[in-house]
Amino acid sequence: MPLLDSINGPDDLKGLSQDQLTRLAAEIRDVLVETVTRTGGHIGPNLGVVELTIAVHRVFDSPKDRIVFDTGHQSYVHKLLTGRAAQFGTLRQRGGLTGYPSRAESEHDMVENSHASTGLSYADGLAKAYKLRGEPDRTVVAVIGDGALTGGMAWEALNNIAAAKDSRLVMIVNDNGWSYQPTIGGLAEHLAAIRISQRYEHVLDYIKTTLSRTPLVGPPLYGTLHGIKKGIKDVLQPQVMFEDLGIKYVGPIDGHDERLLEHALRRARDFGGPVIVHVITRKGLGYADAEQNEIDCLHQVPAAGAAPGTWSRVFGDELLAIGERRPDVVAITAAMLYPTGLAQFAAAYPDRVYDVGIAEQHAVTSAAGLAMGGLHPVVAIYSTFLNRAFDQALMDVGLHRLPVTLVLDRAGVTGPDGASHHGMWDGSLMQLVPGMKIAAPRDARRVAELLNEAVAVSDGPTVVRFPKGKVGGEVEAVAKLGGMDVLREPGPGLGADVLLVGAGPMALTGLEVADRLADHGIGVTVVDPRWTKPVDEALVGAARRHRLVVTVEDNGRVGGFGDAVARLLRDHDADVPVKTFGLPQEFLSHGTREEVLEEAGLTSQQLALRITEAVARRSSAEALDAGAREAAESTAAPEGRPVE
Repeated sequence: MPLLDSINGPDDLKGLSQDQLTRLAAEIRDVLVETVTRTGGHIGPNLGVVELTIAVHRVFDSPKDRIVFDTGHQSYVHKLLTGRAAQFGTLRQRGGLTGYPSRAESEHDMVENSHASTGLSYADGLAKAYKLRGEPDRTVVAVIGDGALTGGMAWEALNNIAAAKDSRLVMIVNDNGWSYQPTIGGLAEHLAAIRISQRYEHVLDYIKTTLSRTPLVGPPLYGTLHGIKKGIKDVLQPQVMFEDLGIKYVGPIDGHDERLLEHALRRARDFGGPVIVHVITRKGLGYADAEQNEIDCLHQVPAAGAAPGTWSRVFGDELLAIGERRPDVVAITAAMLYPTGLAQFAAAYPDRVYDVGIAEQHAVTSAAGLAMGGLHPVVAIYSTFLNRAFDQALMDVGLHRLPVTLVLDRAGVTGPDGASHHGMWDGSLMQLVPGMKIAAPRDARRVAELLNEAVAVSDGPTVVRFPKGKVGGEVEAVAKLGGMDVLREPGPGLGADVLLVGAGPMALTGLEVADRLADHGIGVTVVDPRWTKPVDEALVGAARRHRLVVTVEDNGRVGGFGDAVARLLRDHDADVPVKTFGLPQEFLSHGTREEVLEEAGLTSQQLALRITEAVARRSSAEALDAGAREAAESTAAPEGRPVE
């Protein structure tokens, strides 16, 4: 019987021998590889934290002691050890386990937000709460990667944690030199210097091999010397920045030596104040395909890179072409060089690409500075991560009317990554920024067209947003309506019943809806606005020529494109009913894009049914109005004769 089958919770780990723990670690890696290569998900990060997660659950008492995973994509091992091994095969499937911690799944999960660099702030607040509530026997454990440690929030948290001297908080820095790509910046260089310091490693090896031969005294003494205080460390390695902040530092520790990890974590737990345990791990350990992957150690499978035929790749190809003729165009990314399609541009123009690490706020304001300096920066990030840089987009870019183009990959429903990754907020948030222009391409050709139009704007910011995955078939316009594309007009014998305006790829869904409605005798004009902000005023005249206006968008309904269209028509006293369809303003669970859109009522079949019902109601209302008018006319007195 596999050992993993006997693990129903963390308590089952505590009685295992070292040999059993080694066997368990191997079993976990086998399960990770077998499952994640089938379901997709984050495999590299989880293979690297197997021993670390085992040690954490042997030393601490979850859920009494709270474990906070920064980002959370490295929590698969945690799921396996907290009673979810039997369900692990449902990972990232609709109705199955999520790819991140989930409070609905287990009492051992605390933080669901998968946006990086937040973990230390959660942990700081939790530790302070337990102290104030008089619960001194509870410890908070925060697991944060070296990549996430480059984010500004992490350092804001550390600044406050350092002042809370009696806070029972253990911070584990899982240092593998990677975020999505190799971690960059001053912090990365400092940690790398610690990892590769020959003098430090030689001393540790000497202590370990020599003292461990001494019965009883050896291992404890090695542990003590391994965590020796800063004075001697300064002789052997660069000065440890964490202790300069006033935070106790332990490490670096071999993150694949479970026994050493336990020893270090017990010391940190018993210290009674904030402690950083610096753990060196290898991303993808135990799976050759991940270890040998030079791009991201198989951070995620299927590969997160910009494969041919994807929206990301189409964007990357076009930006490369723009870069050839526009030396003022530069690119910025937040640790997403390959996933966002910037790799080709970086290879061609390495001096014109800036990877700022996991720091979206800094990326946007740095772009503002680049624009002030006479360049046109293109900031390529995931849509969901723009949420945290809203203030920078509003006050640093928008207020100064700077020519910055924000390219938002993974906009709309992203699928199995779940609530924190759906890009359903940017279409509403960016509507709030004065002077912002928002483009939503429907297909590959429109990505190229709209990106070129965006970087041509010199008096304010622009957004180009597109979804995750493969680009669909291209559809050419049959006519123009202002600056918009008309994709379909009512067929022979059909009236101008519905003006359907579909944003981005939802314009193609609109074509399917039009086909279904035509079968029921309802004429539909399908329009792709191309730019969802500002709304083209040519829609006003078109709306007046139709009985019903329908908007469809892959964004939250509140404050999105549909609301902007309805507001435009109200402002122009266009007395036409408007139906707005979009994603419900909820935290949507994981599933395939098709499954999530179906649940949101955004399939062509569902939309056609609801629009048919709306047209029927409109017809009834029109019939009643006509009847009322006829009745009024029949009772009206002849001209010149008083009404009795």
